[in-house]
Amino acid sequence: QSEHTQHSSIKFTIYGLSQVSKDLERHKGDQMAQKSQAAQMMQDMERIQTEQKRMESQESELSWNLDGLRADLSDLKSRGLNEMRQALDSLGRLQEEVGKLWIELRASNAQTPGEMLPPTLPVVPTAPAIALSTVPNTASTLVPTTTTSTTASTTVPSTTATTTATTTATTMVPTTATTTVPTTAAPLSLSSTPGSVCDTCPEAWIYFQKKCYYFGEGAKKWIQARYACEDLDGRLVSIHSPEEQDFLTKRANWRGSWIGLRDLDIEGEFIWMDNQPLDYSNWQPGEPNDGGQGENCVMMLGSGKWNDAFCGSDLHGWVCDRLATC
Repeated sequence: QSEHTQHSSIKFTIYGLSQVSKDLERHKGDQMAQKSQAAQMMQDMERIQTEQKRMESQESELSWNLDGLRADLSDLKSRGLNEMRQALDSLGRLQEEVGKLWIELRASNAQTPGEMLPPTLPVVPTAPAIALSTVPNTASTLVPTTTTSTTASTTVPSTTATTTATTTATTMVPTTATTTVPTTAAPLSLSSTPGSVCDTCPEAWIYFQKKCYYFGEGAKKWIQARYACEDLDGRLVSIHSPEEQDFLTKRANWRGSWIGLRDLDIEGEFIWMDNQPLDYSNWQPGEPNDGGQGENCVMMLGSGKWNDAFCGSDLHGWVCDRLATC
């Protein structure tokens, strides 16, 4: 029995060792599998890192290309704005010249009252004052003198004096000039001498200190506002005193109005429409600054302050002026 027990114990021990050996082999197999998985994971990690580095390199290249594109776009935009500004300045100068030619054409063709007159009125010629007879101040008719020879005597009625004259031809000369000058003055225009005592303005115009003002409404660019004033026999307003500025501020459009000041010819040299010097100014602080795409025309803000603006902008207000008439 004891031998049988020992034999059973040995068999059990052998079985246990076999089981342990199997477990150990299985454990070794699991370790190998884990090492293989770890190696695979390492390869995957390296591949991911390599891909990440490649993507970072591509991102850096794309970023560099994007910066280059932005720089090119900015350069193109800058060149485009400069070309647009030059084109607009050229267009503004062309419109200015066209406006000047139009004003000269209208002035040269002015024939009827109400049309704009030339800068100076023409001189009316008079006939030579050669009288061959003496007529009293009470005479109301012309007394001709007729001669038939080198020496002639002329007899006139008793109400006039008798005069003997010597001539070398047979002529009839009136004692008054045939050319007469009207006794009424021509209507004042924008070319009239400032300082007129007249105070009459057209309908819808407002009188102030010897000038008439028209406050236009409706979206217009500067050149359109200028032509609108000229169509009304006026011009864009020229401002020369604080009193005039206060008057305009109280009545002008609160959203802004075009006035007759511009530096279209030479940058920084502002000129009024009446060609008078810039003897008074009311600039908004920081203006004029010629900002944006070029600002060569002047607007009056709702506050009354002035601001140089883009001539192609649409403003809802514009102010005209002209001299008052009798």
